[in-house]
Amino acid sequence: MTKQTKKQMLMLAAIASIGLSAPSAFAQVNDVVVAGKGEIPYVIDARNVVARSGAGLCWRTGYWSPAAASTALAGNLPVGCACDKDIVPADKCTVKTAAQAAPKPTADKVKLSADALFDFDKAVLKTEGKAKLDQLAAQAKSLKLEVILAVGHTDRLGSNTYNQRLSERRAAAVKTYLVSKGVDANRVYTEGKGETQPVTGNKCDKVGGRSAQIACLQPDRRVEVEVIGSK
Repeated sequence: MTKQTKKQMLMLAAIASIGLSAPSAFAQVNDVVVAGKGEIPYVIDARNVVARSGAGLCWRTGYWSPAAASTALAGNLPVGCACDKDIVPADKCTVKTAAQAAPKPTADKVKLSADALFDFDKAVLKTEGKAKLDQLAAQAKSLKLEVILAVGHTDRLGSNTYNQRLSERRAAAVKTYLVSKGVDANRVYTEGKGETQPVTGNKCDKVGGRSAQIACLQPDRRVEVEVIGSK
């Protein structure tokens, strides 16, 4: 017989000796049944029920610690939630609902080149652009769709006002096409950033000639589409 077992038996005997004089409130306290695995920080009987004092307090063993009270389980919660709820963190003593346990929406970000979607200085979808959006629409259908964000961008050629409107028209063209493929229009949001978020940096500053500039700034003429949903 181990020292811990002897200690528990002595404590249970002491509890039994005062059981008849325990207040009636003690009978109303629900039994706390521990899993019976690992280091149990409370005295338990043959049923794995935590022994209590006449005042309803759980009897601690010599191995008790806040950590042990927070890890030994009674059902789905730490045993300390019933015996020492002022010590165990509150978040550990809350049963998560199905909604809380549901997987968080995942974001799958796709960047589409505007040159693949549109001709230069245009907001009319090209054939290859439609093919890319067909793939995107199929991807959206495989998700529990939350929202699709389409953000249009332009290069720095042209005025700020013109480029802002062009970026908005490109984003709107993407939305129109996705809706034609069965995507809920209320799930698609568009925005135009104009020329404010280039990705080329200053690498095209010394490129001469308009045609060469247009070719160099190609990465800036884009539409970024972000699909957010859960699988």
